[in-house]
Amino acid sequence: MTPAVNSLKKAKVRYTLHSYDHDPASKSYGEEAAQKLNVSFDRLFKTLVAAGEDGTFMTALVPVSKQLDLKALVKATGIKKAEMAEKQDVERVTGYVLGGVSPLGQKKKLAVFMDTSARNFDTIFVSAGRRGLQIEISPKDLARLTQAVFLDISR
Repeated sequence: MTPAVNSLKKAKVRYTLHSYDHDPASKSYGEEAAQKLNVSFDRLFKTLVAAGEDGTFMTALVPVSKQLDLKALVKATGIKKAEMAEKQDVERVTGYVLGGVSPLGQKKKLAVFMDTSARNFDTIFVSAGRRGLQIEISPKDLARLTQAVFLDISR
């Protein structure tokens, strides 16, 4: 199993795994997952990695229906500037491939910021650490396990 799922088993929290057949030609991993699992784009959260100007990396969880607001992330974190991390950096610091990046079980412990809209749901969906596999989990449990901070970071 993936490091994300192993971390959930170890923490003994309630979660459900959902799998689907990933289409390698898909242009949007999150939209594909939401459509194939019949889940609202607002309830399925993509895991994004941003790079701060100071060389730090951070994880941002935002609904598939929205975009990460880097300005809001920068303002909330107190760093001066951030941009989306390069593919090779994302894979190096998280240990996951793009389209399968989970906020759980990452190779390096990154700060995690979750869009406040996650609080609108009893459970949300996030990547389980590989393409075609999603975790359904309470946003409260996910925040506790990742030490996530809730912020308004989507637009």
